[in-house]
Amino acid sequence: MVPARPSAGRWRGLAALAATAIVAVLAGCASSPPTPATAPRVSVPTAPPPQPPLGPLTGPLTHPKSRWVPADWSELPGVQDDAMHEAWIVLMANCQRPNAVMAPLCQELRRLSIGTPEEQRAFLLERLQPYRVEALDGQPQGLLTSYYEPVFEASRTPTSAFAVPLYQTPAGWVPRRPWFTRQQIDTLPEAQAALRGREIAWLADPVDALMLHIQGSGRLQITEADGSRRTVRLAFAGTNEQPYRSVQQWLASQGVSPIGRWPEDVKDWARQNPQRVQQMLWSNPRYVFFREEPLTELDAAFGPRGAQGVPLTAGRSIAVDRDSIPYGTPVWLATSGPVAQLSRLVVAQDTGSAILGAVRADFFAGTGAEAGRFAARMKQPLRLWALWPRGVDPSGAF
Repeated sequence: MVPARPSAGRWRGLAALAATAIVAVLAGCASSPPTPATAPRVSVPTAPPPQPPLGPLTGPLTHPKSRWVPADWSELPGVQDDAMHEAWIVLMANCQRPNAVMAPLCQELRRLSIGTPEEQRAFLLERLQPYRVEALDGQPQGLLTSYYEPVFEASRTPTSAFAVPLYQTPAGWVPRRPWFTRQQIDTLPEAQAALRGREIAWLADPVDALMLHIQGSGRLQITEADGSRRTVRLAFAGTNEQPYRSVQQWLASQGVSPIGRWPEDVKDWARQNPQRVQQMLWSNPRYVFFREEPLTELDAAFGPRGAQGVPLTAGRSIAVDRDSIPYGTPVWLATSGPVAQLSRLVVAQDTGSAILGAVRADFFAGTGAEAGRFAARMKQPLRLWALWPRGVDPSGAF
């Protein structure tokens, strides 16, 4: 879960594709508008509707794992520079399943999907109040990591080349109840019996399977039994509810040099130490089960569905600790470091077992190898501002 920064052109390309696709399926839209390249100029009123009073902003609001401190928009770095056409993609996607406080804004968000960047930015500044997210002790700085959706070759049937299974949830599995560890799944007859017949597909490399377990979802380019090929999505279905342990930390404890390229360096180590591969894999007891989903052309423009139930948007969706920030909350993210300089609007749409704490986020980088290289390197200081509708008390969000 834990690459050089993707080029601006890549983000813009995905944004353009996604913008064209998403408007066709959003609830409440009567028809599909033209693509951005051909859309006629439409005059959108710039005057916002009358605003409710902001209410007193006299001090921080305490939540289970964070406190929100009222802030001025001028405190947020890069507010005037963010690409509104990209930000609007994730805001519109968020309206597929908004939280209760964002839902009343969705009609105006849809209307402004054909507005100018200036109109869109003015709407955000008028309608949303920033709150600086801090730890309970007042610390405003946290940690940003990144994750992505890997793509692997797979076989529908086991072969000498494809012998590593990926499973659906096992027989007798109960959500949120601990099940066998990774080592027990590989060695105990009763665990193997519960998984028999639950195989979705087979991979060639156990490190690739581990990557899918760490990321929680992915795409498979499958060769079917009849020789045909198609791409499917593996979505997260559940876990064995065992603790997550970092394989990289285990390798470091064994005296292995720091992993610079993930997973390439791990695969190199595995080839040089085949007798220790199982020990490495078993160092992480957590095991993930999947469900197969079809992948349409529209689906392919977005990532998998996050915990909010909304398809993730590359470069604009984050995973958070929901005891710090509720799902569906727009967030201003700022990070500076050797991997990327980012100041942008994102939306809290997912979670993860390692994403814990007040100022903590996992940045969804997208799909494929380039996104994977970015995600593998991202580990930088982070600051967050929750963007909450004006006039709505955020203390009732938890």
